[in-house]
Amino acid sequence: MTRPLTIIALAAAAALAGCNNDDHNIVVGPDVDDQPVNNVGVVLPPSIQASKAYRCKDNSLVYIDWLSDGTARVKKTREEVGTTVAAGDASLKGDAKAASITYNGQSCKA
Repeated sequence: MTRPLTIIALAAAAALAGCNNDDHNIVVGPDVDDQPVNNVGVVLPPSIQASKAYRCKDNSLVYIDWLSDGTARVKKTREEVGTTVAAGDASLKGDAKAASITYNGQSCKA
């Protein structure tokens, strides 16, 4: 019974003897910890303040995402990316708080 245990112990000792326990760090390229982070000029996109669906007089639906910078994103379906409409554009009159808007000359209600 001691013979199989001796063989297992010798195999484990041989496996551990093959390990190199030196403390090596392999670094490729420049040391990134020494370089300062420069985030000057990074501008985040505007956040969505409100998303609303409007029913227009011709019975069509318009989905509008009202953005924090005053612009709006007009969509025909909820999944569509949409078209950005600048603040003050004549094609869209109204805001996120209004119960009705005018889009492309049509009156639409929330």
